[in-house]
Amino acid sequence: MQVYRHRLVTRIWHWINALAVLVMIPSGLMIFNAHPRLYWGNYGANFDHAWLSLPRWPGWLTLPSTYDLAGARHWHLFFALVLAFSLLVYLPWSLANRHLQRDLRFRRDELTAAHLAEDLRAHWEMRFHDPEDPRAYNLFQKASYAFVLFVLLPLLIFTGLALAPGMWPWLADLFGGRQSARSLHFIAMALLTGFLVAHLALVILAGPVNEVRSMITGWWKSPEAEPEE
Repeated sequence: MQVYRHRLVTRIWHWINALAVLVMIPSGLMIFNAHPRLYWGNYGANFDHAWLSLPRWPGWLTLPSTYDLAGARHWHLFFALVLAFSLLVYLPWSLANRHLQRDLRFRRDELTAAHLAEDLRAHWEMRFHDPEDPRAYNLFQKASYAFVLFVLLPLLIFTGLALAPGMWPWLADLFGGRQSARSLHFIAMALLTGFLVAHLALVILAGPVNEVRSMITGWWKSPEAEPEE
C-alpha cells in the first residue's frame, strides 16, 4: 500500500532546511574555534571563568576546513537567513493546510503511560509506523518534531540575532547577556545535532530507500505491501 505522506511544501522545506543546517553546523564550529570557551552573562574573555572549555574542532568537521573566521561567518550568516525565512514560510503554510494540527497535535490517549510504553516497545522492535494508519506520526516523532520546530529552531535564530553586532540590544538582555545567548546558541546547536544523528539512524533502520523516496516524491510505501519471500 502506498500513501501520500509528505506535501510538496514540506518536502521543499525539508531539503532546504537540511542544506542550511549541514552548512551552518560546520561553519558554526569554525566560528567557535576562534574562542572555544563559553560563559554566562554579558562578558567573557580569556581570564574569565568559563562554564565550558573545549579543544578546537578539527578541520574535517569545520567549514572552511582551515582557519578562516571571516569565511565561516559568511557561510553561517547566509544560511542563517535561508533557515529563518524558510521557517517563516513553512510554519504559517503548515498551519493553513492543517499539517501541524493534523499530524503533530498530541491527543489525550497518546499521553497515557500505557500508550507511551507501547510506543517504546514498538521502537525497540523496529516498528516505526501504525499499520492501520501509516500516515500517522507516533508520539516520539511528534514530540521530537515539535521540539525542533517550536523550540530549537526559534532559539537558534533568536540567539543568533542576539549575537549579531548592531542588532536589537534588548534581545541579548532577554537571554541574560550576549555571552549567555552564545552559550544557549551552542547548546541548541548540540541538541539539534543530536536530533539529526538520531533522525538519520532511524531513517536507516526504517528503510532508507523508502524514507528518502517519500521525501522526494511524497509517496511512502507501507512495509506490509512488500511481498514475502
